[in-house]
Amino acid sequence: MLYYLFDFLDKQFDLMGAGVFRFISFRAGMAAAVSLLITIVFGKRLINALRRYQLGETVRDLGLDGQKEKEGTPTMGGIIIIAAIIIPTLLFAELGNVYVQLLLITALWMGLVGFSDDYLKIKKQSKEGLKGNFKVIGQVGVGLLVGLVMVMHPDVAIPELGGIGMSDSGSIVTTLPFIKNNEFQYDWLLPMFLEDYTWLIYVLIVIFIITAVSNGANITDGLDGLAAGTSAIIGLTLAILAYLSGNAIFADYLNIAFIPNSGELVIFGAAFVGACIGFLWYNSYPAQVFMGDTGSLSIGAVIAVFALVIRKELLIPVLCGIFLIENVSVILQVSYFKYTRKKFGEGKRIFLMSPLHHHYQKKGWHEAKIVTRFWTSGILLAIITLATLKLR
Repeated sequence: MLYYLFDFLDKQFDLMGAGVFRFISFRAGMAAAVSLLITIVFGKRLINALRRYQLGETVRDLGLDGQKEKEGTPTMGGIIIIAAIIIPTLLFAELGNVYVQLLLITALWMGLVGFSDDYLKIKKQSKEGLKGNFKVIGQVGVGLLVGLVMVMHPDVAIPELGGIGMSDSGSIVTTLPFIKNNEFQYDWLLPMFLEDYTWLIYVLIVIFIITAVSNGANITDGLDGLAAGTSAIIGLTLAILAYLSGNAIFADYLNIAFIPNSGELVIFGAAFVGACIGFLWYNSYPAQVFMGDTGSLSIGAVIAVFALVIRKELLIPVLCGIFLIENVSVILQVSYFKYTRKKFGEGKRIFLMSPLHHHYQKKGWHEAKIVTRFWTSGILLAIITLATLKLR
């Protein structure tokens, strides 16, 4: 909203200093600062409100060190994360941008799904919370919306300077990492006579990616500061990629696809990073508040949609490697246990406990040490992701 106000003042009255709002870097810096202030200033008030309404975490006894001390810690802190993302974006971003609109809708949509889950777990004393089917419906719904908009919206479909979107042949295109002239057309996945249905394949892939990354962030949120810190690293990387892809000069220099209007996502990305880092003020060990599914499902879906709209979805396994390995550790553990129980009559385990961060807790590592090493791994994965800009 401030973007439009200062744009009007600059054009109509030539107000001194108003023109600075034209610069993405300035607005991104302001968005990050406001986001940090919101989480830090209002975070304590939210924690007190959550305590007042007895919205505390119920902890299952898994035999982990320090676990019982977390009992009663306020949860649903994701509310402040979502607020700290949305408010600065509304203030500083160009709200007519279709990519910004998609990310705002995703944050709110999945935040409501996560909030419903948390509320049922705590207030209604439902151990499972929101039924899995309803969670999936929420994830599929936002995936369907994002996929269809990416295929059909005219602002997405306009290619410039070899930009990504709908190519001249009508195929949906993305970026293939580590490959020179790295354009990948989704119609390559289908035989020629089915190319008219490429959009359907793309929408299904979008749904899968959003569901997988959202669940990955949810599973990762098991230690103080782990999900928030990891998400901040991923968000910063995506913001850098959006800035480069949305700038014709940098895109030409790096020989990467120029995606018109994607630079505006830097403002959203800055607000996202500010919200995650600000949340760590209260969520770092020992945590005063947990984000709950309200936060984890939302930030996971936002990361997935962010990567999709800048056409970096094939880099998600690298950039979101922490989420991936946490997801895979659970799948492997459950699958191997069921297989060995069926074959030998007794279930065996690959890890001491899954997800993977609990495995290291069982080995006696301190919680803060595990989180720090996961963050370090996340930074390394982010560097590898950025290196794909030139390593082809």
